[in-house]
Amino acid sequence: MDHTVNATDHGTGHGTGHGGTPPAAEPPPGCPAHAGGAAAVRLSGLEYQQTPSELYRALRREHGPVAPVLLDGGIPAWLVLGYAEVTHVTAHDELFARDSRRWNQWPAIPADWPLLPFVGHQPSVLFTEGAEHQRRAGVITQALEGLDQFELAQWCREIADQLIDGFAGGGRAELMSSYAHALPMRAAVRMCGMPAGGDDTEDLVTDLRISLDTQDGDDPVAAYVRVQERIQRLVREKRAAPGPDVTSRMLTHPAGLTDVEIVQDLISVIAAAQQPTGNWIGNALRLMLTDDRFALNVSGGRLSVGQALNEVLWLDTPTQNFIGRWAVRDTTLGGRRIRAGDCLVLGLAAANTDPQIWPEGHVGAENSAHLSFGNGEHRCPYPAPLLADSVARTAIETLLERLPDVVLAAEPEELTWRPSIWMRGLTSLPVRFTPVTA
Repeated sequence: MDHTVNATDHGTGHGTGHGGTPPAAEPPPGCPAHAGGAAAVRLSGLEYQQTPSELYRALRREHGPVAPVLLDGGIPAWLVLGYAEVTHVTAHDELFARDSRRWNQWPAIPADWPLLPFVGHQPSVLFTEGAEHQRRAGVITQALEGLDQFELAQWCREIADQLIDGFAGGGRAELMSSYAHALPMRAAVRMCGMPAGGDDTEDLVTDLRISLDTQDGDDPVAAYVRVQERIQRLVREKRAAPGPDVTSRMLTHPAGLTDVEIVQDLISVIAAAQQPTGNWIGNALRLMLTDDRFALNVSGGRLSVGQALNEVLWLDTPTQNFIGRWAVRDTTLGGRRIRAGDCLVLGLAAANTDPQIWPEGHVGAENSAHLSFGNGEHRCPYPAPLLADSVARTAIETLLERLPDVVLAAEPEELTWRPSIWMRGLTSLPVRFTPVTA
């Protein structure tokens, strides 16, 4: 589950100690910001948004595979850049655990800190450990296993056709908002048993985006409260009238999860199905529309959609960083001294392009050993990656079948990335094509 949204009830704090204390002006000695006397790097700014790979290379040169960084408000943490180091952290829960209440920085975290939706502890599968995590993840796994992949692909084909019908006659479209994000959200809503097309469903899409990928003027705290209220209503509805959907299967699972637990885990499932998958679709479409290897050749062939999707997971993974893990006790990692309670940000994008695993600077995309779906106990539970692949593949294949001459309606260098250090996705993807009637 490493690539899903981490949500929190910001109004209560759940005993984590994040009250109204302002951030410390200067990090205390011994924390990551003072590591080895080297200055910590702020995870923000235009360079990070548009060319994060350059920042990763610079951090590696300066700090090695584990770099001291500053989160919003100057809060210190470690960014784990190395493939071997990310794999080690995610494989050793006894050293690097998920319960964020261990964090030694809580006294410095203000009540309105923008990253609280990611790290504030909740009764969610994302923050559980050991046997409890296995129990909760097992419920999600079995609920998802009840989905027929062929039926899901058919749903996605229907949704794709409906969305394409909405813009096909105009000869132009902006695919991120009208297609790439809209399709997986509608698929997630349907698989969880929510009625499609309603205003509350569209509001849920917006609020999930705000709580996961905050932009200027957004209120992630209020957005998450609205998300929680809508999912609470869904759970009540399915308690009264269960159906053939993920929510109902979670409610009737013999593990006997409470409504509170199911609400939190459903939010994780829906968020994982929508935001990362939408960016996966958008990033793969960008690759196919800007790279000659994916253009039709004289024999009518092109590199496959599957190849594009896999290459994107290596080079432009939708979740570039994930917060995080918290050190259970003092230890070392990548030559750094990690203190008990330190926060580690998993640099998934940096790890996927680690030169230690790609000699001579060549990053291949021929295998699936990337870390884009996480690793270890908290990786995305089977069959979530297969379902996401089915959604993304169907979305792209349907678009190319319906609009075979679609091309980018801007210069490739004009495309911009959303201002997020966590998610990797385009702000827009304008295209043009020969208008067709539905």
